[in-house]
Amino acid sequence: MDEVIFTTPLGPLLLRGNEQGLAVAKFQDTLQDDSSTIPESLLPAVTQLKEYFSKKRTEFQLSLHPEGTLFQKRVWKQLEEIPFGKTTSYQSMANKLGDPKVIRAAASANGKNPIAIIIPCHRVIGSDGSLTGYAGGLHRKKWLLAHESPVKQGELF
Repeated sequence: MDEVIFTTPLGPLLLRGNEQGLAVAKFQDTLQDDSSTIPESLLPAVTQLKEYFSKKRTEFQLSLHPEGTLFQKRVWKQLEEIPFGKTTSYQSMANKLGDPKVIRAAASANGKNPIAIIIPCHRVIGSDGSLTGYAGGLHRKKWLLAHESPVKQGELF
């Protein structure tokens, strides 16, 4: 599995993948130097993420290969359908999965998403509009939602 670390406005981001696709995009909480070289298999992901952070990209065209259960993959696939600049709730996700009672399972699968930003789990908020958990930290979720917001204002949350 190829690996690269590069600096984003939210800190170092670790990418891991191969010819099959991107398997991991995870924020690092310790400062790390950027990788000296970018493996060929990860170059499209690095390029597209840099374009995203510089507001030149709102959609990703990448092969993804996250590891997880069938249910987790269903949830992650649903996350990919949330448009840039929009949000949804955990309850809405559970309803779309066909069973309102799977809200906790959907939230758990959301929290285990191994590909931050590209599989946009940051776009899921509480039913009351509150900012809820994010594996990368609430400060990053807040930043990402503000970055994608079509309305520029002082503070979203």
